[in-house]
Amino acid sequence: MDPKPRPNHQLYLEALRRLTPAQRLLKAFELTELSRELFRAGLRQRFPEADEAELQRIYLERMAECHNRPS
Repeated sequence: MDPKPRPNHQLYLEALRRLTPAQRLLKAFELTELSRELFRAGLRQRFPEADEAELQRIYLERMAECHNRPS
């Protein structure tokens, strides 16, 4: 059972099914970029005193932690 109601979920899935493979791949790239931007925005909020170089270092450290987790 889904813990959160998602009244438009079925419509969303139908819209995705209508996309061509190339459009779905582009959408995946767009969503990946959006998630990166949101992650960076969160870091800027959490570390307001950090300059861009420091934020980049923190970003790369956090990304490495995510990718190096045991399955």
